[in-house]
Amino acid sequence: MSEVQKPVYGGQAVVEGVMFGGKHHTVTAVRRKDSSIVYYHLPRESKPVVNSIKRVPFLRGIVSLVQSSATGSKHLNFSTEQYEEEDGEKQEEKKNETKESSKMSVWLGVAVIGVLSFLFGKLLFTLIPVFLAELTRPIFSGHMAQVLMESLFKLILLLVYIYVVSMTPLIKRVFQYHGAEHKVINCFESGKELTVANVQASSRLHYRCGSSFILFTVIVGMFVYMLVPTDPLWLRVVDRVLLIPVVLGIAFEVLQLTNKVRDIPILRYLGYPGLWLQLLTTKAPTDDQVEVALASFQELLRMEKETKKGLESDVIV
Repeated sequence: MSEVQKPVYGGQAVVEGVMFGGKHHTVTAVRRKDSSIVYYHLPRESKPVVNSIKRVPFLRGIVSLVQSSATGSKHLNFSTEQYEEEDGEKQEEKKNETKESSKMSVWLGVAVIGVLSFLFGKLLFTLIPVFLAELTRPIFSGHMAQVLMESLFKLILLLVYIYVVSMTPLIKRVFQYHGAEHKVINCFESGKELTVANVQASSRLHYRCGSSFILFTVIVGMFVYMLVPTDPLWLRVVDRVLLIPVVLGIAFEVLQLTNKVRDIPILRYLGYPGLWLQLLTTKAPTDDQVEVALASFQELLRMEKETKKGLESDVIV
């Protein structure tokens, strides 16, 4: 099987663990304080309307982002609860006391909060640079100069934010698991055996990373904003808010494009800015962290294989 024909898997670092997603399932493995590894399984829901939209260029990126935010929030919530749990007995008691309906309500709430947090963060990330750039208008008054200043402030804000949060011990470990996630995917896509040694020898950078996507929104936004006015301020603010879906949709397509051309000698450099940003958002993982990432990925492969067999057994020939 060639690399192109292999299934495409994605992932996300969580608190003391890693989430991986396939066509039918998402799985998180978390290392608890007693060194044991626990799993969280969440099947992907198949909705014909959503699946149809995800085949439409530019629109599919927005849908994928909303789904990823909702699903990722559930896995992140699980990882936080598991890591903070003191012992297995207390966890089991908590499960027995909680009704299934209550769980569904909590998961739904977490999903909604995840999506709203993403949108709110994107709104702030978009508008703060606008007002900062407006302060420089006496010096940089031209349209192009204003857009360039806005993009510069956006880039600085992004880099400073990542650097500051990376200084906290918890986020530093999350970034290590982020590196472990990339290493596992790169090891799998290269066709090597999934062992700790092979995974550690793989790169912690990947073209399909969400960090690259965030940077591409800055670059894409700069070109899109060149097409709309920067004056007056109220119109500039309205334009930026209305263009958020446009920027996200185009940036997603750029991310997919850079991944497709990553093996072409010259075009591979298109994805390098995103890879450079990943030098901040990923850290070298320990062997223990790689073990957790491998456990999550192998569990996902097992579940995907079982689902595929189940689907094939239902086919009448």
